[in-house]
Amino acid sequence: MDLKPWEHKTILVVEDDEVSIEFFDEVLKPTKAKLLFAREGKEAIQMCRDNPDIDIILMDIQLPVMDGQEAADEIRKIKRDIIIIAQTAYAMSEDREKYLSAGFDDYISKPINPAGLLDLIEKYI
Repeated sequence: MDLKPWEHKTILVVEDDEVSIEFFDEVLKPTKAKLLFAREGKEAIQMCRDNPDIDIILMDIQLPVMDGQEAADEIRKIKRDIIIIAQTAYAMSEDREKYLSAGFDDYISKPINPAGLLDLIEKYI
């Protein structure tokens, strides 16, 4: 796969599952993008305040404290045009439309295919 260079890009991964965090780290590290990780929604909001250079967010929907939808809504108040991709394990055929109409830019279902993830991010980076 021939990706554009991502050295000057910042990706925030919002995920509470340690195995998933390791997966994202392993798949995204070779892109040379700056990777940030938040384990719940409120932490993600604060990271967006503290890091205005974030280009894209991979937002898990099922999170402790504040779910991904609520966090995405709050992040949009800080940085309206940021790309936010919903990720969820509870994938149904109608989920893509549900998340797009809820304000997400795109959607990916778990288990996540590494090449599919990179292609999806490449579309927005």
